[in-house]
Amino acid sequence: MKHIIAQTHTKDTLLYAISIGLERSVFYAIRGVIVLYMLSEAIHMEQENAFELYGWFVGSFTFSQVLGAILGDLIIGNRKALFLGGLMQALGAFCFCIPTVFGLYIGLFLVVVGGGLFVPNIKSNFGKLYLSKPKLMDAGFTMLFVAINIGAFGGVVLTDYFRSEYGWNASFIFSGIMMLLALTPLYFLEAVADDATVKSKATIKQRIFYISMAILVVGLFWAFYEIANFRFFDVKLKLNEIPDLTISEMVWAYLEVVFILPISILAVVLWSLFYSSQFFKLVIGFIFGMISFTILFLIPETPTAQHMLLFVVSILCLGVSEIHIGPIIQSLITRYANPKYLAILISLSLIPMRLFSFIIGFYGETLTENSLIAIKIALIGMFSLSVGVTLFLFWNKKYL
Repeated sequence: MKHIIAQTHTKDTLLYAISIGLERSVFYAIRGVIVLYMLSEAIHMEQENAFELYGWFVGSFTFSQVLGAILGDLIIGNRKALFLGGLMQALGAFCFCIPTVFGLYIGLFLVVVGGGLFVPNIKSNFGKLYLSKPKLMDAGFTMLFVAINIGAFGGVVLTDYFRSEYGWNASFIFSGIMMLLALTPLYFLEAVADDATVKSKATIKQRIFYISMAILVVGLFWAFYEIANFRFFDVKLKLNEIPDLTISEMVWAYLEVVFILPISILAVVLWSLFYSSQFFKLVIGFIFGMISFTILFLIPETPTAQHMLLFVVSILCLGVSEIHIGPIIQSLITRYANPKYLAILISLSLIPMRLFSFIIGFYGETLTENSLIAIKIALIGMFSLSVGVTLFLFWNKKYL
């Protein structure tokens, strides 16, 4: 690690973090209640149709972000794209107040297209802030990661409160207002220039290779993460069935947030003071993922109350792993990309993950019934990634 000198974060970082935190609170809030809304007396949709529509709703965000990034980078500009996207999302939330199938579909369409415009373009503009201070880039994107997690959790809780206390319309109006508030900090930010680049010894071919490799291995990471989730859910279910343990789903949700937030804040502080390469951080992330999966594998098929601590430690290690993967891949792309096409590259980085997730879906039933096989696959995969990226790091250390 190298001490970072003469580089500091600015208020712009905070404004971007507030904006994307509020926007993600709207997205996750709507995603959390939309199926219940479709099944409610307002829409009266059949359960099978509701879940199918929900699948299309969530899955379409990958393609909408690619489209939104292309529009932002090549046609209307990143700043205009994210403002347009925010307004569309707010209007989409308000459309849900029309208790008809027509209002539902229009609302879903606006939220999907608006989110596709907003997310990649705000991340692109944010990344360009750090082109002149690349050693702080990891800490900056981790701040966004913190804001997104706080926003997601807070949005779900508050929207559910408004729904239960005041009804559906109140919850959707609240979401729409939150989305409009998310645009407010952006008015105080100037347009970000995209003519700067990070100085690097890497050639153009090496930059392309680094970005491509990072996107692929991180996509594999999330694939193995998803496979391991079959074992996580299985162990969690069996622990909940133990009479001596009375743990609600809300406690599990709070537990994950309690771990993620302090670790993220610690990472922001540490990475604001000391610098190490993105690939080194990815290696740390893969190693902690491997440790998490190993602990999960060691928990027997029928866990007891004594295995609760092991399970919690596994969740903690997975949280450390996420911190070293999620924000770092976006930082790495920003560091090596051409800033003029940054939003496009950020959106394209989602495609391998979605593709792997789609493939895993075909084996969902099998992996659910054989969660030990799932964790074995995830563990072997994570071990292979750890070894491969470690070797790559030592092979290319003169460039990183």
